[in-house]
Amino acid sequence: MKSVALNAFPRSLARRSGAKKLRASGRIPAVVYGRQAQPQNLEVNAKEMENLIHHSISENLLVDLEVKDDARPKRLALVQEVQHHPLSGEVLHVDFHEVAENEKVTVMVPVETTGEAVGVKTGGGVLEHVLFRIKARALPKDLPELITVDVSHLNIGQAIHLGEIQAPPGVEFVGDKQVPVIAVAAPRTEEEEAAEAAEAAAAVPGEVEMIKEKKEEGEEAAPAKGGKEAPAKGAEKAAAKGAEKGAEKATAKGAEKAPEKGAEKKAEKPAEKKK
Repeated sequence: MKSVALNAFPRSLARRSGAKKLRASGRIPAVVYGRQAQPQNLEVNAKEMENLIHHSISENLLVDLEVKDDARPKRLALVQEVQHHPLSGEVLHVDFHEVAENEKVTVMVPVETTGEAVGVKTGGGVLEHVLFRIKARALPKDLPELITVDVSHLNIGQAIHLGEIQAPPGVEFVGDKQVPVIAVAAPRTEEEEAAEAAEAAAAVPGEVEMIKEKKEEGEEAAPAKGGKEAPAKGAEKAAAKGAEKGAEKATAKGAEKAPEKGAEKKAEKPAEKKK
């Protein structure tokens, strides 16, 4: 992998507000880290970075960072991660991993196919990309940007495993050698597709009915606790309290009237005897 020159500058603006101001000025926030030094915040030119990405096969880039006005102005680094805007696709942030020229590193390399598989061309099979990236270990200068695999000999039911892929000079593929990377699967019949569609259609209404039943049970149980019984209990209590108050008032009135009538009768009888 060839290294590409890239200018960078120490970054003073931080946090979200600082990143917005930086992007408005035409630069992108970045960070470089590695075993040789502490992580450092940088900023790079947005157009320069986007041009490097667009003109490369993948985002696996080896760059010669030239950090201006820095104690260590020149550094060899790999582009570790690039963050893009989900809608516009513009570059928002870049992570650089500083490496040494004489030290092996491990990166994920994309895999692409070439040729048309026999099983697809004559048998109507389906080419399946089991792994889109594989781990490769090598010196920075020997790292491949892309791994190309010829699939023209594949028939239905056959696969290319990791151990069967020829690695470039100085490169080692890391992982289980028996893992399939690319395979050709048999085509599905109309009966299988119809059966799968029927199963999917049958599963959805059943789930909806179960949800409805649960909701109906919940709706019936809710009023039973607080909707219908609560007002009834409240009415009974109110009626009982009203009855007690009515009885108390009636008793009090009766008690008041009884002494008055008795007193009148006693007062009338002695008056009649004197006469």
